[in-house]
Amino acid sequence: MIKVLIVDDELRARNVLQYHIRTFVPEISEIREACSVQEAKEILDFYAPDIVFLDIEMPNQNGFELFDAFPDPDFDVIFTTAYNKYAIQAVQFSALGFLLKPLDPDELIRVVKRHQKKRDLKKQKKQLHDNFLRKIEKREVRDFRLAVPSNSGVFFFSTHEILRLEADRNYTIIHFTDKRPFLASKTLKHFENVLEQSQFLRTHKSHLVNLDHVVRISNNSEFIILRDGSRVEVSRRKKDELQYLLNMR
Repeated sequence: MIKVLIVDDELRARNVLQYHIRTFVPEISEIREACSVQEAKEILDFYAPDIVFLDIEMPNQNGFELFDAFPDPDFDVIFTTAYNKYAIQAVQFSALGFLLKPLDPDELIRVVKRHQKKRDLKKQKKQLHDNFLRKIEKREVRDFRLAVPSNSGVFFFSTHEILRLEADRNYTIIHFTDKRPFLASKTLKHFENVLEQSQFLRTHKSHLVNLDHVVRISNNSEFIILRDGSRVEVSRRKKDELQYLLNMR
């Protein structure tokens, strides 16, 4: 769920935004308010919102001055103002969005969805990074789980259960020993780089094969047969490397 802080000197403006949030954005579970930049700073000392809805025109200090105290905030900022003259300045401050008063519910929904997408992407990148670090720490490469991003999130698979990976334009189809194929939202080149120190070999421009599951190589080395009976082509320049690696196993 999402936590927010509304910063606006006008009580009516805060109430209207609260109403729109509770009516149209059920993903937001907690709302706090501040009537000035100074009060917002005090709240942010102990409250960690995901989004700050920040008015610009306020007495004493305008909304932009909040960034003096939080130059690299952990929260996303959505500016709310009746004056579109601030739009360019808001972009310069790396705001997530810009809502004009009176508020449009559709615009509110869109900008919150933008926050969710950004947060999910950040989480996905962290999962990939953490998995990479775990891989480095493993003495035995095949012990680690491969992080596989997809349109539904990041999934983790043991390398020993992967037969081969097959290129599908900007995607990769992962074939397993005992489950249905999985469509990953990364190119085959990405997985080749991740698995370069493991038992996988790029036998062809479209195929990355787990050598542990090779059961036979043809007499002319033009293709290999895997444990599930699938036949995978071997490019001419990969024949010698493939034969050498298989002989070493």
